[in-house]
Amino acid sequence: MSKQTGYRRAPDDAVVVRPLDDITLIYHRPSGQTHMVVSPVPEIWAAMDPAVVMDADLVRERLALSYELDEAEEDMRAAIAAHLDEMAALGLVRRA
Repeated sequence: MSKQTGYRRAPDDAVVVRPLDDITLIYHRPSGQTHMVVSPVPEIWAAMDPAVVMDADLVRERLALSYELDEAEEDMRAAIAAHLDEMAALGLVRRA
């Protein structure tokens, strides 16, 4: 397996997270933008530790502590990696 990209979550004081029915609003203070996200982005966000560089495997391990994950491990890893890339484009995580 090739080495995965590591990500670091933005610190808690850089964002405001507010659940609203089926969506979650994430206000990113540095950019001044509010992002509307749906599951699993809020769950991925919550599973990440801003002090730790995390790859898709580690995020999956953290999610498995709180959720019963049904998808095959490789499929889940790919889905999480895609979400992490999207979150990086929004500034919610950064590549480390």
